[in-house]
Amino acid sequence: MRWLFKLIDRHAEHGVRQMAHRHGRRSLLARLGVALVGGAVLPMLPFDRSGQSSGAAHAAEPSPRKAAKPDPREDPLQCEYWRYCAFDGYLCTCCGGSLTQCPPGTEASKVSWIGTCLNPQDGRQYLVSYNDCCGKGSCGECLCNNNERERPGYRLGVHNDINWCMANTSPMFHCTTAIIAGVA
Repeated sequence: MRWLFKLIDRHAEHGVRQMAHRHGRRSLLARLGVALVGGAVLPMLPFDRSGQSSGAAHAAEPSPRKAAKPDPREDPLQCEYWRYCAFDGYLCTCCGGSLTQCPPGTEASKVSWIGTCLNPQDGRQYLVSYNDCCGKGSCGECLCNNNERERPGYRLGVHNDINWCMANTSPMFHCTTAIIAGVA
């Protein structure tokens, strides 16, 4: 039985030496790095959860009528929300902030742009101030780009494609708030 272990040891040693002659340490470290990063990214890949909501519990419930779909113009997590008529950026409501407050760790831009938006509930026009929240990298959630009545770039006070964080100490853009400034 010892001769079998010696034979396996010899073949393993020979294989490892051959591989060491063909590949350097750097390529091994590079492959290990790719494997580690790939393994860390794998849980972040999207997958379908739609099948989880259907089941025996839902089959037993009678549904007399389907619920009416909520109006996206009244949901601050949707790009169609009425205050976002001249909005360009990531919604702070999706990034840990609110309609009027920046998320923790960020600060409101010192300058902003303004849009005039129609509130469908009362039929009035409101001036909405769009303030970028600065100091962190981009949020990456809920990107919206609405350009109602946008003016060309030479009228910078009404243009939404500018990094308004440039006036702050940290020019990094994170997300944007939509604050009612008054009635138009």
